[in-house]
Amino acid sequence: MSGEIITGKKTVMTPFNVIAGMVVLMGLIITAIRFTKGLGAATNLSDYNPWGIWIGFDLLVGVALAAGGYVTSAAVYIFGMKKYHFAVRPAVLTGFLGYLFVVVALHYDLGRPWRLAYPFIVGWGTTSLLFEVGLCVALYLTVLFLEFSPAPLEWLGFKKTRYLAVRLTMVLTIFGVVLSTLHQSSLGALFLIAPSKLHPLWYSPYLPVFFFVSSIIAGLSMVMFEGMLSHRAFHDKMDEEHLSESDSLTLGFGKAASLVLAGYFTIKIIGVAAGNHWNLLTTPYGIWFLVEMIGFIALPCFLYAVGVRDKNLMLIRFTAAWTVLGIVINRLNISVIAFNWHLPASDRYFPHWMEIGISVFIVMLIILFYRFIVTRMPILYEHPDYKGEEQ
Repeated sequence: MSGEIITGKKTVMTPFNVIAGMVVLMGLIITAIRFTKGLGAATNLSDYNPWGIWIGFDLLVGVALAAGGYVTSAAVYIFGMKKYHFAVRPAVLTGFLGYLFVVVALHYDLGRPWRLAYPFIVGWGTTSLLFEVGLCVALYLTVLFLEFSPAPLEWLGFKKTRYLAVRLTMVLTIFGVVLSTLHQSSLGALFLIAPSKLHPLWYSPYLPVFFFVSSIIAGLSMVMFEGMLSHRAFHDKMDEEHLSESDSLTLGFGKAASLVLAGYFTIKIIGVAAGNHWNLLTTPYGIWFLVEMIGFIALPCFLYAVGVRDKNLMLIRFTAAWTVLGIVINRLNISVIAFNWHLPASDRYFPHWMEIGISVFIVMLIILFYRFIVTRMPILYEHPDYKGEEQ
């Protein structure tokens, strides 16, 4: 086998495992540098740019793309769309891992990460938006863990504890939607204190609304995108319901995403009109703003609608991936690209390669944990001992 390591019938030295191993090794080395030599050795952060891609990508993008958990749970348990029940566990797992590693990534960005829990123990800053975000994320991470818990409890055979966890489903779903509404919008509100730093085309009093509505779009698109990848990678782990109903979910969520994108485009235009910033659309930043508006909001709205009309599942799934990319670009525009836009090029922030390396490392850890869990626990299939029961 020319040097391949064989375990049973499966090879360990697959291309994915090799790449994953290299990324993890790189991440561990950078982690050691970051926590032994400080932020200055591993980042390009400064007094002008105290927040880089560890906030813009790892936190803002991570929280948005983890919204599939509350979106899917709300659709099934609050709005009664029981036909999408099979998608709840994968969505909740993705949300749980997303929020868990947002907290992990936050430790890299903090100068004193051991004091992360300080605001909750020593003094409650109830007038601080950042405190509200932190509190809601901590509570919602707990909610996601409890929502996810029936799967590992079934895997471990703890039937009584699993029964109690399932009974909490509706309460946890409602609580999760409330918490998500609060912190998704509050992440946008954080930038309201920087009107002189954020470019006028992205700065708006409606930023909290923009962040919340776009998180719904991100959640819907991420569920479809993740489902597409799971079907390719874990097809053999799926039961008949997952295999037969995924097309129905793609059409339903694609239709919903198109409608929400249309609303999002409308309120973004209202934001430009409210600030009377039409003249800025002909500037270089204005052209980039139009690329975001037309290429990553209007275009996917149209493509979703066409895909649903023609029942073109490939088009809808491609659009889901394109929309996820659009959410990434939007969050980076607000936190990095259009932030401190007025500074000279010499003072502008560009991420250090180690910052990019840690972000790639965090994403890889999420993928590895997801793969470990879905190959062992009843995530993509119904546990035979609980068939027909409420999950």
